[in-house]
Amino acid sequence: MRYRSLGRTGMEVSAHCLGTMMFGAAGNPDHDACVRIVHAALDQGVNFVDTADMYSAGESEEIVGKALRGRRDDVVLATKVHFQMGEGRNRSGNSRRWIVRAVEDSLRRLDTEWIDLYQVHRPDHTTDIEETLSVLGDLVRAGKIRAFGCSTFPAEELVEAHHTAERRALPKFRTEQPPYSVLARGIEADVLPVAQRYGMGVLTWSPLASGFLTGRYRLGEPVDLTSGRAALRPERFDPAVPGNLAKLEAVEKLVELADGIGCTLPELAVAFPLAHPAVTSVIIGPRTMGQLESLVGGASVVLDDATLDRIDEIVPPGTNVYHPDGVWRPPALAEAARRRRPLEDRSAG
Repeated sequence: MRYRSLGRTGMEVSAHCLGTMMFGAAGNPDHDACVRIVHAALDQGVNFVDTADMYSAGESEEIVGKALRGRRDDVVLATKVHFQMGEGRNRSGNSRRWIVRAVEDSLRRLDTEWIDLYQVHRPDHTTDIEETLSVLGDLVRAGKIRAFGCSTFPAEELVEAHHTAERRALPKFRTEQPPYSVLARGIEADVLPVAQRYGMGVLTWSPLASGFLTGRYRLGEPVDLTSGRAALRPERFDPAVPGNLAKLEAVEKLVELADGIGCTLPELAVAFPLAHPAVTSVIIGPRTMGQLESLVGGASVVLDDATLDRIDEIVPPGTNVYHPDGVWRPPALAEAARRRRPLEDRSAG
């Protein structure tokens, strides 16, 4: 296992980060099995574990807390805040009110006295970024978190946060966690260069493109839309949806490429993000022990220039074959009212 500096935090983390989104009701409900997966990852050199309060409504954090008992000092532990937790108002977002409550809940579920990396899961356009940075800085000073970052922030939001921190003498986001895969390379054009400019650590998620780069979905073969990820987001997997054809066609070429260099498609997919100089660690999110073994087993795969050149031909740099974030869209795109003048103001006459 290789290790890299997490931006300028001073923390050293493994090139593979264990993601735990599939621990709990949303994936693997067997707590003991999930604990064994965590222990196996640590035994193979992984020292970076990522979770979030909203994964299985807090259950994932509880499982991670169980797994790290007696091994907490050996792990750089990351979690996230933003999405709705439970019923009622003011139980989500990036406000001081919610973050102060949410971090205490995460500390309790994780059974720990501190969080190494606390991440804002998505932007919140109802909260001033100054307020968010201010409360996160207070949590660092209180010893509840060691550093903080963000996840799936557009490049312009990273720039705004950085300059707000400089202008107001506030601590800065130290990391960014974006989606990045062979099929979703859009961040190469903006997010990754911005992260490099600001010295941010980058831990990327969804290297398998929501399962498309596992090799399970192939051109011309039927897709079971009643189970697994396909049941949760059928529009991403249904071959009848025009946009999915491009993914399937790219997969066929990538399978041939992986075969040619003597590795599996998942190994190729996980190795790809690590080739970018901005990327610190790639998050792998196994649901089973077999999945962990197949992904960590490919840790020694290094893609040479010829292989990366061929990937560039299949999916050009800086392009997305599909939109990788299925749970959040900028309000400017999601809300029609933000894109349309009032009817009476639309005429140029």
